[in-house]
Amino acid sequence: MNSFEQQILDVIQDAFPLAERPYAVLAEKIGSDETTVFDAVEKMRASGVIRRIGGVYDSKKLGFISRLCAGKVLTSSLDFSAEPHAQTAMENFATVVMSEPSITHNYIRSHEYNVWFTVIAENESAIQAVVDRVCAKTDLHDVHVMSATRKFKINTVMKGASVPVDSRQLAVGRNSDERGTERHSDNLVILEAKRRGTIISRVDAWLEESSEFRKTAVDLSESDKIRIRTACEDIPHSLTPFKDWGVSCEELREDIDAKRMRRFGAILRHQDAGFAFNAMVCFRIVDSRKSEVGRGSNVILSGEATKDPVKSCDLIAQAGSLLASNPHISHCYERPSFEGFPYNVYAMMHANSAELLDQIIADCVNALSALQQSSVEFVVLNSVRELKKTSFKFFA
Repeated sequence: MNSFEQQILDVIQDAFPLAERPYAVLAEKIGSDETTVFDAVEKMRASGVIRRIGGVYDSKKLGFISRLCAGKVLTSSLDFSAEPHAQTAMENFATVVMSEPSITHNYIRSHEYNVWFTVIAENESAIQAVVDRVCAKTDLHDVHVMSATRKFKINTVMKGASVPVDSRQLAVGRNSDERGTERHSDNLVILEAKRRGTIISRVDAWLEESSEFRKTAVDLSESDKIRIRTACEDIPHSLTPFKDWGVSCEELREDIDAKRMRRFGAILRHQDAGFAFNAMVCFRIVDSRKSEVGRGSNVILSGEATKDPVKSCDLIAQAGSLLASNPHISHCYERPSFEGFPYNVYAMMHANSAELLDQIIADCVNALSALQQSSVEFVVLNSVRELKKTSFKFFA
C-alpha cells in the first residue's frame, strides 16, 4: 500500500463523504482528482484491503443484542489442509458457522477454549437458539455465552501501518455539502485528566449503565428498515454510489445524528492493511476495595471523588480506561468470568510485528499491575485463524 492509498484510508474509514459524488469530495480534501481517488479505492477493494464501505450500526439502538461466545472444538493436524481428507470437526464447525447469518465473527484462538464467535439477535432466547443449533450440528461443546458488562472502547479506525487511531482524533476538512460527516462514530470522549501519567478515557460504561441508554425500543418505519438493511451492504462500484443504491445521504446523516449508526466508512481487512499481528488479551482485575465497601461491582466513593467519574468508578473501570487510552487497542470490554477462565477485562491488541505486539502486551501488564498494586493475571489468545468476519445485516 502506497502513501496515497494510506492517506485515503485515513479519511474514509470513519468519514466516507455522504455526498452525491463522494469521490469528488474526497479528492478535494486530499488534493487529487475524482477519477484517481476512485481508482485507488477500487484497487483496495479488489485486493481485499477494504472489506466493505457502508454503515456500521449500533445493534442495541436497533433493538438487537450481541454476545461473545467461547467454546471448544476438537482440532486435527489436517484442519484446513490441502491434503485430501475427510472433513474434520473444526472444518465442519467453520462450515456450519458460515451458514449462520446471526454469527458475524468467528476465530480460532490459542487457548483451551479455542473457538470464539459473536452472535447478534433480537433477544437472549434467539442467541441461545443459534448456539444450540451450532452445537447440534458440530463438535462445539462447553460453550459460554457472555455479554459485555461494560464497554470501554469500541469502533476505532486503523491509521497508517503503525497504530490504530481513535476515530475522533481524525481531522477532516468539512463544508456545507458534507454536513454530518464530521463524526461517524460513537466512541470514547477523552477526558482532560491524567492518572499515573496516563491520559484516561471516559468509558462508555457511564452511558451503558444509565437507564436512558438501556432503552432499546425504537420506532422504525419500513422505509427505515430498508435503508438500514441496504446500508449494511457494500456500496456500488460507481462514482455515484448513493444514487445507484437508492439511499438518501440525508437519511444516512440522520441515522448518525440519532446515534443509530456509529459511522459510515471503510471496514478494513487489518492483516492486509498492515496489522498482521493481533491478539485478544484477557486480564483478571481484582478490586480489593469491594470487600471493604460491600457494594458489589461498583465502589462508590464520597466527597470530592463523587465529582470525578474516573475517581468514583471501581478499579475495573479504571483498568478499562487505562487500556482504552492505548492506541494499539481497538476494543476493550468488561465481561463476566466463568469457571476455568477467571478473566474479566478483554482487550483486542494490534501491531505490525510480533515484537511490537509483545511489547504492547508487556506495557499493559506492567501498567495494570501498578494500578492494581499487585501482579495482574492475564492470558494471551492469539488469533490462529479467522474463520468468519462479516457485518450483520439488520432486518434482512
